[in-house]
Amino acid sequence: MFNLSIVTPEKIFYEGEVTSIIIPGSEGYLGVLSDHAPLMTAIIPGKMTIKDKSDQEIFLSVSFGFFEVSSNHATLLADSIEYISEIDIERTKAALERAQKRLADAGSGNIDITRAQRALERAQNRIKIYLSAEK
Repeated sequence: MFNLSIVTPEKIFYEGEVTSIIIPGSEGYLGVLSDHAPLMTAIIPGKMTIKDKSDQEIFLSVSFGFFEVSSNHATLLADSIEYISEIDIERTKAALERAQKRLADAGSGNIDITRAQRALERAQNRIKIYLSAEK
């Protein structure tokens, strides 16, 4: 087992002992077990799976961030993260539409294209994960 801390700009989302993590790194999904070699990587939107100390799987939707493993402690700093079971699909679809509209209007000026693109990717990820969890 090893310790995991998940932190967002708003709060400490999760802290506890886990047996494994599967997380979407910038170079693809990666798995972490106890005594993993030190590691730092960027995180992209995707599905994160945690096995807690009782071997129960916890499924999360994670957005952009950074992940570090060192001395049997893993830390995830994420823009946003939520339990898949708590995804509000209607709210997510509305966010997707807003992001698409912002990107379509990008030529008109005052649009932060990077922010709109990230919002689009977050919404697409949440919808994809929500739909795959329904099956």
